[in-house]
Amino acid sequence: MEYVFRKATLDDLPQIWAILQKAILRRKEDGSNQWQDGYPNPGVIQKDIEQNAGFVMTDGNTIAGYCAILINDEPAYAEIEGKWLTNGDFAVFHRVAISEDYLGMGLSRKMLEFIEDFALKNNLQSVKADTNFDNAAMRHVFEKAGYVYCGEVFFRGSPRMAYEKLLSPSIPGHTNR
Repeated sequence: MEYVFRKATLDDLPQIWAILQKAILRRKEDGSNQWQDGYPNPGVIQKDIEQNAGFVMTDGNTIAGYCAILINDEPAYAEIEGKWLTNGDFAVFHRVAISEDYLGMGLSRKMLEFIEDFALKNNLQSVKADTNFDNAAMRHVFEKAGYVYCGEVFFRGSPRMAYEKLLSPSIPGHTNR
């Protein structure tokens, strides 16, 4: 299948929200507290889209996944209990969700590849992210994709595991990951 990564539009919002609602339920069923407090919600996703930070991964006309990507825009990351690998410019992503119809197909990893390509195209050599301690699935995705655990950051009063991956620009004949 050929997946396309593109900026989300407001027309995508109903499909994105349906994907996120099911992802919120999956987190709960997995015993995770992540996303169980009314966040994310349609207002957050609308703001992502209006700020050109919302992205979708599509399979034809079907949205297979969603995420938000920001550049140097995560105030919580200034206060880390631990140490980032870098102190320079970075991309940060949040709200990664894959449609139930596409689970088990490696699309979380594919989404990270798209995010890393976005970072490189914006001349960024670092991608940062975080997840709840009880989100074993996302921690596994990070570790398998080469993200390094750097410490704890705090969101809405809760500690979260902070990860960073250093990227290298493309060199002909070599992979950039």
